[in-house]
Amino acid sequence: MKFNQQTTLDTFLNILFERYQSKVPAVNQITEALIKRGVVNSQQEIVNDHIAFRTLRVPHLGIASFEKIFLHHGYQKRDYYYFEGKKLNAYWYAPPSPTYPRIFISELIVDELSTHAQETIYRYTNEINFDPADQLDLNNGQEIGEFFHQSLWTLPTKQDYLTLLEESEYAAWVIYNRYYLNHYTISVHALKTGYNTILEFDNFVEGLGIKLNTAGGKIKTSADGLLLQSSTVAEMQEATFAAGETLNIAGSYVEFAERKVLPEFKNLPIKEVQAWHRRDGFETNNADKIFESTYIGQVKG
Repeated sequence: MKFNQQTTLDTFLNILFERYQSKVPAVNQITEALIKRGVVNSQQEIVNDHIAFRTLRVPHLGIASFEKIFLHHGYQKRDYYYFEGKKLNAYWYAPPSPTYPRIFISELIVDELSTHAQETIYRYTNEINFDPADQLDLNNGQEIGEFFHQSLWTLPTKQDYLTLLEESEYAAWVIYNRYYLNHYTISVHALKTGYNTILEFDNFVEGLGIKLNTAGGKIKTSADGLLLQSSTVAEMQEATFAAGETLNIAGSYVEFAERKVLPEFKNLPIKEVQAWHRRDGFETNNADKIFESTYIGQVKG
């Protein structure tokens, strides 16, 4: 996933990916192994199925704010998803052209948390008294790219992070990482034979010594059997909290997706298959388990 920087969208997607790539060693480890084996020649050849972001549904933030950036650049809002156990809403957004990745944005329904957890979160987010997306020049790719990595609220204390972690690992991740890119996704069906199924790709990744998320099984399969997903577990990073306290916490990870050809196109020669011939969208049950790539049970399991 790298773009030629001819458009504003190219610019801020590149900024996002470069910073994410620098903090998630598995990205380069996987890419370098694919290059060494002659599967691809560069990072640019890897098709990025989607990128994902986590947010909080509080005044001035959440999906309603975050989506403005992508809608401005031609993305179209699609299906809604609800994750009851994790107290999350989510939507996915179709790109303006197949060159670009899908976008998956989720938000924590803060008002459904315990009173103590709500008070902890609002102590930080109440600092925000306007929608920050409304202050952006949405035609300035550099400004948008910087926005994704800026502090939206003050640095949390280590104790507040741990308090949230006990009730919602998603909440703890967002209170520290904010809008940092949660993951990017390799379209394995776009790779060469031997690497173009999720099972083969998982075996390849594990052969590199990279741990995979086992929540719900290593391979998460949609009810129709046409969308298969798996992921690495999050990289641990040393986080510095308020007052200089430190703790190793979950950062980001890499996902893999295999979108199978829709039944009505199953007789098409493989060389004629285009992106729109394949299963689109997402699956609640799959995504529910992918979220757990940053959970303690996976990163320390």
